[in-house]
Amino acid sequence: MTFDVIRYRPDLSDAWDAFCANAVNGTFLHTRRFLGYHGDRFDDVSTLLMQGDRIVAVFPAAQARRDATMVVSHPGITYGGVVHDGTLCGERMIEALALLSAHYGAAEYKRLRYKVVPHLYHQRASQDDLYALFRLRANRSRCDLSCAIDLAERPKPSERRRRGLKKASKVVSVAVGAEQVAALWRVLIDNLERKHGAAPVHTLDEMKHLIALFPESIELFCATIEGQVEAGIVVFKTPKVWHAQYIAASDVAYSVSALDAVFERAIEIAHSGGIRYFDFGTSNESEGTVLNQGLYQYKHEYGGGGVVHEFYDIDLSGSHHADF
Repeated sequence: MTFDVIRYRPDLSDAWDAFCANAVNGTFLHTRRFLGYHGDRFDDVSTLLMQGDRIVAVFPAAQARRDATMVVSHPGITYGGVVHDGTLCGERMIEALALLSAHYGAAEYKRLRYKVVPHLYHQRASQDDLYALFRLRANRSRCDLSCAIDLAERPKPSERRRRGLKKASKVVSVAVGAEQVAALWRVLIDNLERKHGAAPVHTLDEMKHLIALFPESIELFCATIEGQVEAGIVVFKTPKVWHAQYIAASDVAYSVSALDAVFERAIEIAHSGGIRYFDFGTSNESEGTVLNQGLYQYKHEYGGGGVVHEFYDIDLSGSHHADF
C-alpha cells in the first residue's frame, strides 16, 4: 500500500499535533508546539506520510547543524522517529521508512539519522521501526544508556539512598510547581558551570516559554533549605513516563542529600498518579562511547534499571535497499 510523502507546512500544524495526541509512540516533544520553540535554530525538513487526505504518520526532522549532508529525526529533541497511530505494522513500516529514505535521498541528503523512541514511551508495543531499520540495513551509530524505575515493580532503593533520604528529611522541604523556575535555574547554571564548564540546553526564558506552552506536561520539584532553593529537577511528563530532564543541586544541597528527598517525592507522586516509569535520563558523554558510571550508579540506587536510547543511520546513496 503506497503512501505519499509531503513536506511539513505551517498550515498543517494543528493537524500534526492532533495526530500526535493519538499516536501510539508520540509524546509532546513531537508536537509542532514543542518543535516550534526552536525558532530558526534548525533547518526543518519534517514530513508527513499521507494516504489520501488521511495522515498515517508524521516524521519530525531537520538538517544536521554541522553536516549539511545529513537529516536527523530530530536534532532538537531527545528522540524522533516515525510517529504513527499503530497502523504502520510490519511491511507497512518497512515501506514507510523506505519512502522516507527515498524522499530525503532525492533531496540530495546522504544520510538519515533516526533517533528511536525508547519503548517505555510507547502507548503500546510498536517497535516495528527497529525491524524496518534492520531490513533497510541501517547502521546503529550511537547507543546511550538511560536509567528508569518500573514503578509497578520497583526494587527497594539502596541503603545509601535510604540513609540519604533520612538525612534530607530533617532539613529539606520539597516544593512542587513551576513558580520556582528562576531560582532553580540559578542553581542549574552554577552546577553545570562548576562541574562541566557547560550551560543548560534551554535558557531560563525558553524554559518559561515551554512551561507556558505545556503547563500540564512540565513540572518542577525543588528542595528548599531555610527558605532557599538549593536543588531540584525539571520533569517532562508523558502518559506513561515521567522523565527528569534537568537535575541540579548546590554544594549545600549535596551536603544534606537534598536530591534524595526531591526524587522520592516526584517518584511517589508519579506512582500514585498511575505512571508506569520514572526515567532519570542518560549518563553518557562523547556520543555514547563513555559512560559516567558514578552518575549511572547513583540513579540505579533508586531502584532503576538500564534502558537504551538508540541512533541509526540509513545510507541514502542508493546502494542499500530493503531485503524484501
